[in-house]
Amino acid sequence: MNSSKAVKLTFVLLLAESLLHDIGWSPQSAITLFKALTRKQLDSHGREKRSGVQCLTPIEVDVVLSMNLPSNTEPSQIIDQLRMSMQEVVLPSNFSNDVMLTRLNLTTVCLSNSNEGQQCQCEEQYAWPCSFCVEFGACNNETTETCDCINGLPSNGQFCELQSLFPSCQPTPPTTTEVDIVLTFPDDADPSDFITQLRIFVITLSLPENITNEVVLESLNFTTTCQPNSTEGQQCQCEEQYAWPCLFCEDFGACNNETTETCDCINGLPSNGQFCELQSLFPSCLTPTPEPPPTTSPAPPPTPPTTEVDIVLTVNVPDDTDPSQFLNPLRIAVANLSLPQNIPDSLIRLDLTTTCFITTAGVQQCRCEEQYTWPCQFCQSFGSCSNELTAICNCIDTLPPDGDFCELQTSDSLCPITTTFSTPSITSTTTSDSFPNPTPTSLFVLPVSFTIDMNFDPEFNNINNFVYMTVNDSITRQAPEHIDNLVSAELINFSSGSTIVNFILTASEPIEDSDVEALLTGIFNDLRVLFPLVLDSDEPLTFQPAELFIEQTLTVICGPPPDDANFAEPITAEWSLNGEIIAEDAQHIISTVGRNSTLTILNFFFTDNGFYECQLRDSIAIFRQRSSEFMLNETPRIQVRPLDTSNLCQVGQTVSVTCSVQDPYIVEFDVATSFDQGPSIQYQHVITNCSETDFRVNCQVINFTDFSREIRLRFLTNVSFTCVNDPIFGNGLLNDTGSAVCQDEGDVGQMTAICRESGEWEDEEDNCTNHRIEELLRQSSQLTESGLEAFLDGLNSTVVELALEVAESPNDIEAIVRILDNVGIFVTTPVSDVMTIALNPSSIEDILSTTSVLTIDQAQESWDFLNARAVTEVLGTRIIRPRNESISSLLLFSLESVTSRFINETLNIATPLVLLNKTMFLSNFGGDFNSTVEIDVSDTNAITTLTVLTFESMDNVLPPRDEDNSTGRAINGRVVLVQSDTTVNNITFVFDIINQTLRRPQCVFWNFTLFEGLGGWDDEGCKLIAMDSETVTCRCDHVTSFSMLMSPFVPAFPALAFITYIGVAVSLASLVICLIIEAVVWKKMKRNEIAYLRHISIVNIALSLLIANIWFIIGAAIAAQQRRNLDACVAATFFIHFFYLALFFWMLASALLLLYHAVNVFGTLTKQKRLAIGFCLGYGGPLIIASITIAVTAPTNTYIQITGACWLNWTQSRALLAFAVPALLIVFINILILIVVATKLIQSNISTNDVSEDTRQSLKVIIRSLTVLTPFFGITWSLGVGTLIDPRNLGIHVTFALFNSLQGFFILVFGTLLDRKVRDAITEITRFGTTSNDTRPGRKINSQGQKVDTETTQPTDFTNSTTGIHSNFLSTTDAEASSMGSSREPSEGGDT
Repeated sequence: MNSSKAVKLTFVLLLAESLLHDIGWSPQSAITLFKALTRKQLDSHGREKRSGVQCLTPIEVDVVLSMNLPSNTEPSQIIDQLRMSMQEVVLPSNFSNDVMLTRLNLTTVCLSNSNEGQQCQCEEQYAWPCSFCVEFGACNNETTETCDCINGLPSNGQFCELQSLFPSCQPTPPTTTEVDIVLTFPDDADPSDFITQLRIFVITLSLPENITNEVVLESLNFTTTCQPNSTEGQQCQCEEQYAWPCLFCEDFGACNNETTETCDCINGLPSNGQFCELQSLFPSCLTPTPEPPPTTSPAPPPTPPTTEVDIVLTVNVPDDTDPSQFLNPLRIAVANLSLPQNIPDSLIRLDLTTTCFITTAGVQQCRCEEQYTWPCQFCQSFGSCSNELTAICNCIDTLPPDGDFCELQTSDSLCPITTTFSTPSITSTTTSDSFPNPTPTSLFVLPVSFTIDMNFDPEFNNINNFVYMTVNDSITRQAPEHIDNLVSAELINFSSGSTIVNFILTASEPIEDSDVEALLTGIFNDLRVLFPLVLDSDEPLTFQPAELFIEQTLTVICGPPPDDANFAEPITAEWSLNGEIIAEDAQHIISTVGRNSTLTILNFFFTDNGFYECQLRDSIAIFRQRSSEFMLNETPRIQVRPLDTSNLCQVGQTVSVTCSVQDPYIVEFDVATSFDQGPSIQYQHVITNCSETDFRVNCQVINFTDFSREIRLRFLTNVSFTCVNDPIFGNGLLNDTGSAVCQDEGDVGQMTAICRESGEWEDEEDNCTNHRIEELLRQSSQLTESGLEAFLDGLNSTVVELALEVAESPNDIEAIVRILDNVGIFVTTPVSDVMTIALNPSSIEDILSTTSVLTIDQAQESWDFLNARAVTEVLGTRIIRPRNESISSLLLFSLESVTSRFINETLNIATPLVLLNKTMFLSNFGGDFNSTVEIDVSDTNAITTLTVLTFESMDNVLPPRDEDNSTGRAINGRVVLVQSDTTVNNITFVFDIINQTLRRPQCVFWNFTLFEGLGGWDDEGCKLIAMDSETVTCRCDHVTSFSMLMSPFVPAFPALAFITYIGVAVSLASLVICLIIEAVVWKKMKRNEIAYLRHISIVNIALSLLIANIWFIIGAAIAAQQRRNLDACVAATFFIHFFYLALFFWMLASALLLLYHAVNVFGTLTKQKRLAIGFCLGYGGPLIIASITIAVTAPTNTYIQITGACWLNWTQSRALLAFAVPALLIVFINILILIVVATKLIQSNISTNDVSEDTRQSLKVIIRSLTVLTPFFGITWSLGVGTLIDPRNLGIHVTFALFNSLQGFFILVFGTLLDRKVRDAITEITRFGTTSNDTRPGRKINSQGQKVDTETTQPTDFTNSTTGIHSNFLSTTDAEASSMGSSREPSEGGDT
């Protein structure tokens, strides 16, 4: 074949590459040339005309393009350009009449690797044979189903081929490996926050997680924490559920000599690299009984510990660069930094202390910043810079090897200077004075500084500058006037931080502080008319009171300035906290009177902690007064036991009460007979007189008596307690309400319960909340704009630290949600009709991080409890509002509020379980969020800002109830909250399906107004667009919170509902007809005892089923309401349960009647007794079971289903078993009775003369009805269970619908119509009507109007007969005849 043009094209490309390489190689030029040549060549041949039909033979040609790239060139860029160029080639295209290019593919890319070899990577859809990965080695030892990268190029010239040509490679079977990960922190760092964050990360990590294609992380556990102890060793503490072997506590020593059942902390880390293991692997350690701790004396409230951290910043600068160019911006940045900062604990101070740089002479000099100094001995040990002789050591000729840096100047920082000097003569144009040479002496040097409130200019340090000369002149003039024994006053420099003046006083005697203050006042008065000076007070701000607790009022007093400072009124005041200006608001009031100013904080919270500063300004100067750090005291938490209890009064009896409080507080009782004081105390109260029925004692905190808790003891006589010696609530009479303190010492609140007839304290309510969260809740109702950011940061850090405790406490979760709701109300409440408060990204991240903790899987049980409690609250006690009736709904609403008030136009925030994206677009938008939800918005009318919150686990929070009040569904997609600042009428969601076993998707949004404020999922405005095996597509015409509900698969069979409705109608009609027939023939059925008892059973069976079905219809109507009536639903459920059980128990009564006449197991019973037994069993049994069920489950609100139909609860209390177990058990018993009776009948071989035909007929009817109805009802409810076990089975659903709806029809047919006596009675009534004359043969009416038999039957003695059924029948009849004193009536006609 002629392929000259293909060869020519290849040659041209290679030549172009060579030429470009020779002239300097431009990769972009090479690619451009390749594209140009290829396009030109192919386009020209594409225009050639071909004539005739030619047969072209396909030939595959490998083209190898080798490129030698410079080391600074990225190969991937060249390869990407090559891919793009090949995609632009138009195929097929003709090189000539007999050469056509039909396919052009890039298959293989080989690049040099770090081992000076090659890695040859296949392009997409191409691969190497699996054997090549074994022979050459897979890149990075990867093991995949395809061999797509090998370490080398095969020598036979083979390249990657299509993947379809090779079978899948068999991956190496996975192996499980346990890896210990050790994280090391610097010795001077505080790792506590990192440890807390690590715990949360481990808890919330979703596993398994793919590290690479070959490595999967299946489990991750935090086991061991090692920190330095006070003896410069280590303490290694095990995490919860982990421990050391007991031997380790003996070998290494237990931390703080603790003796516990587990060895969970040792003084050292084992050298063999062992870490804590699961506690279950080790037996309990033997622990001696610890001695009680000694009573400690009162201690002041604790202050948070502070840690000083040295941060070393190394900057490599060119030799010809002035380091000051870097130092000055760094100084400014540090000076302007707003403190405290959270990282995440409070950073309260950041100072630049030390600067080290290389001088032009090649010597390293380390100079201290202003107000910092080296110890004096460092200047002696390392040498002072340029042999400077000053009163402070502020520059040395090296950096100390032990890592020391400059420290704050104090009075001890002054270095005594012993030197011999001559006082220089001072020469002027008029006089000349000289001083005699003094003898050598010790000089005292004191650095002093003051501030000028103007921007710093380096020119100030020029001795010819006006500022320098003026300030220096004032210092030199004022110093001799105020400092005794002054030797010199030297201006050192001006530095930044406004403008700070630094000078040094040198004297032969120690310099008094009062002299320095007088000097500064003199300089101040000198310069105040020229510069805006700042006069710093030596006295700190005054705090009243000096110690403060949460929500108490604090007053801070500033001023007055010294009288000789000459401040003139009016004076204005400016207050700041931690460098931030305090603005007046509802909580902060600033008052300035005369030369004093006061700051009043009405309710002090933790966000008010810190360093306060006050500046008093007149028209010229500033008086500044500061404070040390002022901190809120921790509130004492008093625990008393008992809190409120009753006791039998017995004179001389001792009742013990205890009280405790957390460190460092101590408590005491306020009774004269108690002298005990300490963190935990006890008081023994002796009963001296039973007339004292109510004794109260207070336990109070010493020095803080406002904090106390009352204990109440009630003494009763001549009573018998219903609840006795409960460990929490003590004794109680019936219906008494008991109170107790929270069981966790970190909680506040109390617990209550009611004493019930069972002898137990029931209806228990736990109102205990963690004290830190409770304080945050109190502050959330009094927020201020200035404190909002610090509040949200504190909220997040607290919730993250207490994550597991919060997740397991419904009360903590509810409190946090109400905090978020208060934040939402605060930021969305306009001031003067203007929205003024906006949230920054860090505050939004704090809110989302807090929400992540609330939605973790460990919190699901708490949310289930909260959601159930919201539904079962008594309607009369609820205040109906359009939202926030349930805590889950309130959480979602608060998030909608806060996310509408942050300032950034675009923003992305990712927290463990919540993802936020905010973007702007015009007209259309499409995005993939967290790879689980896709959102498309179209046809907007203007520039739109869209905010999307994607929740990983909001399904733990929101119940799956929908507008039909049905909980048979599940949230099967991520919950997405969408907000827009414009109207959106067309938004499409593509949800990834979470649970593939669920079907019947429903596109929904959360409607806060459903169920009178509870909230629920609603599909209004949303519709299903498409569904495939992995995704569901929904489209809605509005924005809010969306998700997708799906339900367990129920076969879509339209006739199913039709069958049910028609069957129920037939069943109800059949039951009514049955009861009418029984009423018509009732008198005729009374003539035979067995028939009479059987018809009583049939009537009650039919009546029970009829009433049960009616109540079921009532219950369905109640459940269909948007907000169902709880009491009505409970009543309907009770009656449905009762009458369905009565149906089965009356069937049991019929079976026992049959058994009684078949086998004499009960002895001889009269008809009245059998009737009594029947009614007691038929209605007494159901009443007992139904009553016990409601009594046990109703107090815990688990009697009925939370939502949906009014029926027994299954998920929480398994109350449904109270129906299913008795019903199926009765079915089983009836079947056994039928078997026993059938066996007895077969064995008896009854002759027709043994019993009357009428009796035989009645027994046959009983057997026939039981034989049909017992299996029928058993099968019906077995099918009901089957629909739960296999919900996808269409046959079970249809069969259950048929059987369940036709129960009444079967009772009519097999219980009534198939009884020949009933048919005969109906026939007789319809033929002759009712008459008072009886004309049947064998019977006449005597003179008294009584019917008398015309024939008699002689009883036969079957006393010794082995066939018990005969003698039972006849002896019963004889007994009745003798008791009536007259002959028996003949039997009614029966079947022949």
